[in-house]
Amino acid sequence: MAESGHIAIVTDDPGWHGARLRQAFAVRGFGCTYVSLTGCRLDLEDPALPLHLPGFSGRLPEGVFVRGIPGGSLEQVTFYLDILHGLALLGIPVYNDARAIERTVDKGMTSFLLQRAGIPTPPTWVLGDRETAMEIARRELAAGHRLVSKPLFGSQGAGLQRHDCPEDLVNLTPTNGIYYLQRYVCSDDDAPHDWRVFVIRGRTVAAMRRCGVTWLNNVAQGARCEPARLDDILLCRLAEDAVKTLDMAYAGVDIIRDQHGRYTVLEVNSVPAWKGLQGVSDVVIAELLADDFLGRCRRPESARCTAT
Repeated sequence: MAESGHIAIVTDDPGWHGARLRQAFAVRGFGCTYVSLTGCRLDLEDPALPLHLPGFSGRLPEGVFVRGIPGGSLEQVTFYLDILHGLALLGIPVYNDARAIERTVDKGMTSFLLQRAGIPTPPTWVLGDRETAMEIARRELAAGHRLVSKPLFGSQGAGLQRHDCPEDLVNLTPTNGIYYLQRYVCSDDDAPHDWRVFVIRGRTVAAMRRCGVTWLNNVAQGARCEPARLDDILLCRLAEDAVKTLDMAYAGVDIIRDQHGRYTVLEVNSVPAWKGLQGVSDVVIAELLADDFLGRCRRPESARCTAT
């Protein structure tokens, strides 16, 4: 099939997800190039093409599908997001866009926006002062709650710690000077689990129950994936409301149900993995993402910024 356009997939490690996306785009007549934001640059000498992406000499892609943002210093990460902001300002569809990534890669802002919108989410504290963090932690434990500390930026359950008693607070340390503390929500101490709900264009398309081997239910931490039906209206609506609140094209929403049967949103992921979810789903998630993304890329030629 002749190519009708070319897509940039932003990632430093294409892996399984990159391969599935490339295949889905190829079936739809679009070629793909994997692009690292570390190789992009602003070049304001030429007003017709102020951004340069590796693999796109003298032109820009039809659209940009973001599969990963590299880590780095504040300056580096700001620059990477500047590239995504700039592409959007030039009329190039970016999926998810930089604004959505900024709101969700920062767990503190995600929690803040969910709470402000009335979306159920656990009580959370984000701060830099150790004395105050310890005071909050001791108060929570004294009230009979358990506490989870997390990196403000992070994924796949890395760096999470649970604090069950005052003796555990010796392990309470900041990440790069910031404490992110969240009240622990217990689903079932004997069989911990939560849900990952995948939302595209405001609609739940797939979901799974994640059953942890420890209190962590992340697939990367060994959790078992089980299929989840989409007839739980409360679960699906909560995920969709969270994604709408954060103004995202698509997302993976982590939801837990406490021992009283109440759902609460733990996290919203703007660059979600779906390998585990695909293994227990009938729909082909990469194809749904490709269709939604390409629908956003179909726009008048005059809106595209390419070199002539």
